[in-house]
Amino acid sequence: MAGSQILVVDDDDDIRGLVRTLLERAGHDVSDASDGLGGLRELYAGAPDLVILDVAMPGLDGWATLERIREVSDVPVLMLTARDAELERVRGLKGGADDYVVKPFGRQELVARVDALLRRPRNRGAQDTYADARLSISFAQRAVRYDDREVALTRLEYRLLSAFVRHPNQVLSNEQLRELVWGDTTATSRDEVKLYVGYLRRKLDPAAPGSTPIETVRGFGYRYKTPV
Repeated sequence: MAGSQILVVDDDDDIRGLVRTLLERAGHDVSDASDGLGGLRELYAGAPDLVILDVAMPGLDGWATLERIREVSDVPVLMLTARDAELERVRGLKGGADDYVVKPFGRQELVARVDALLRRPRNRGAQDTYADARLSISFAQRAVRYDDREVALTRLEYRLLSAFVRHPNQVLSNEQLRELVWGDTTATSRDEVKLYVGYLRRKLDPAAPGSTPIETVRGFGYRYKTPV
């Protein structure tokens, strides 16, 4: 689909320039960024039709950037990586990526994959909001209401709540939560996960934190039980 707006996020100037040239020749409008934070700023400012995202970047890497993108948008994401490993592909697809290309890539292949993603129907709005009987979230605005009361959350608390509501009624282990919220199963401890779950419960309902839909499943982890 010529004329689409595409965001390219890669710390390698040569690859970023090559991808830009290929896509502009194909008739697309291209913006770019050299790191994850810059990519997020471009995403928020420009609402691209597709994001091409490198995995290995300093600072905020591709996995962490993808996670933050999925908190606010269902834009198609094509991951670039130098490693052709099944586990890498599975991790990307489970994390919300739509396709996966290994470097060095064929020029025609990259453009063909981009065009295929742009033609794919998108369920617009599916990721924009969440609502149940007690909780509502606007992901685009990062606005949370609980029992018709606005709730101010820290970045980690918000990401923890987002992880729960994106997997309603599903038991999430400590390891899964560390991967979804912190982006690394070794980045924090089980005790810190427990601590932030407690913080989140108290933010949602200061008077009765034990009454929130976030349940402890002993020996397994935590679950957001959807209120009815």
